[in-house]
Amino acid sequence: QVQLVESGGGLVQAGGSLRLSCAASGRTFSSYALAWFRQAPGKHREFVAGINWSDGTINYVDSVKGRFTISRDNAKNTVYLQMNSLKPEDTAVYYCAARYGTMWRASSAYDYWGQGTQVTVSS
Repeated sequence: QVQLVESGGGLVQAGGSLRLSCAASGRTFSSYALAWFRQAPGKHREFVAGINWSDGTINYVDSVKGRFTISRDNAKNTVYLQMNSLKPEDTAVYYCAARYGTMWRASSAYDYWGQGTQVTVSS
């Protein structure tokens, strides 16, 4: 069974940085895609960034391009989301998700989810 455990959320002032981690276990992830989603109160879950484990293809939602960076550590089976120049509108619960195959932006395409980690950006 795939397990995803996020860490690294917290409270930060606008303009600050945080790094989220997603430790994945239970599978060989070479044929999987891992992605970060976020959900703010009253809003639907939104794709933030994703990476195909096999070839490293990366994609971002437009609102975080140039500020967020997704990366992976093959040896640790861990995916990171480095978040710089944070804005109050980045405030949300951030989730790590995994699916077999290539990344999709639709949350319904993902089979495995972490428990989420809260990111709060104060103005």
